[in-house]
Amino acid sequence: MASSRSPRAHSDPLKAEEKGIARPVDKSPPPVESDGKYPTAEQLATEHLPAVLLTKQNELDRVLNELNEISNALKSKASPDIQDLSDELMRAVRRAVRQCLLDNELCSLALTDDLTGLHNRRGFLALAHQQLKHAYRNSQEVLLFCADLDNLKFVNDSFGHQEGDQAIIRTAEALRHTFRNSDILARFGGDEFCVLAMEATRYSERAIQERLKENLRRCNAGETRYSLSLSIGVARFEPFHAATVEELMSEADRKMYEQKRSRHAHASAMQVNG
Repeated sequence: MASSRSPRAHSDPLKAEEKGIARPVDKSPPPVESDGKYPTAEQLATEHLPAVLLTKQNELDRVLNELNEISNALKSKASPDIQDLSDELMRAVRRAVRQCLLDNELCSLALTDDLTGLHNRRGFLALAHQQLKHAYRNSQEVLLFCADLDNLKFVNDSFGHQEGDQAIIRTAEALRHTFRNSDILARFGGDEFCVLAMEATRYSERAIQERLKENLRRCNAGETRYSLSLSIGVARFEPFHAATVEELMSEADRKMYEQKRSRHAHASAMQVNG
């Protein structure tokens, strides 16, 4: 993933959408209102799903109870043939609702990281391709962040994998508090995270990174055994010098590992000098 990116002027950034990746169901917190330029991640994820998939379980129960009451009221005034038909229709509706709920859950499991509730790689790519399409059409810049949780192996080896999982979860919470609900946050597995920040320019990159550092400091409050930190690389999508999601990820990943190597070299030099 750390290959170098070759710029392509005025290229089509959206050829990947031809792959036909399904849209996921977003499990992140309710999104903030969109300004109309970009749909939120939730809007993209649910754009073409049947309305029944968007209804919570208690709401579905209420709808089915109302249908049952209507059916009973009709049956009380109907002939035996109509009563039988009403029963069959109710059974068909219940089967359809159960199947929709099952399909919805399977879709969520396939596109969501179980540990953090963020998108997984597949879910991120499905949404990111769509968001870059909107950015391209609206001539807007976008920032893509790749981040590695530093020293996760040390935490796992020293305090156990359960504590390592908690470190990952706390990092995901710091990312949630840093970015907007309309941004796309994902965990790609292990210690690797990726974020697509919409309408974020080169001028907002520093503010975002400072906000993330502050949120990580808050996560570290009270923890004396180790400290959460991230190595970060950032790539910028420019509509007049467009790149695909994969190219942005490659550039951000390369910069992230450059930062990680620089930190290790600095730490080694400090140990030698000390």
